[in-house]
Amino acid sequence: MMSKGEAPAPREPEEEEEDTGGVVKLISAEGFEFVVDKKAAMVSNTLRNMLTSPGGFSETRQGEVRFPEISTHVLEKICQYFYWSLHYSSGKETAEFQIEPEMTLELMMAANYLDT
Repeated sequence: MMSKGEAPAPREPEEEEEDTGGVVKLISAEGFEFVVDKKAAMVSNTLRNMLTSPGGFSETRQGEVRFPEISTHVLEKICQYFYWSLHYSSGKETAEFQIEPEMTLELMMAANYLDT
């Protein structure tokens, strides 16, 4: 029982909960860093697993993920997609996500890896 003026003890997150607060740093093959909301990064199932896994991934501890195979211009488009997906996921409104034809193959390969 708490006495008057005492704050409740912080509770541990339950197994089912995900920490979607804060930011995560995504680093391209060329070393460019994109700082995105963790909630946006969680659009990717691969990133979701890396950032929330109890297995002790270094990405979980450091809050950054390196992509040695994904170029800067492709990673930038992926970050744009994360935010686009968050915005339009409710289905109440829709808009087409624009992709330049010359990026299509690289984006498909990255999307396959990121499971988005």
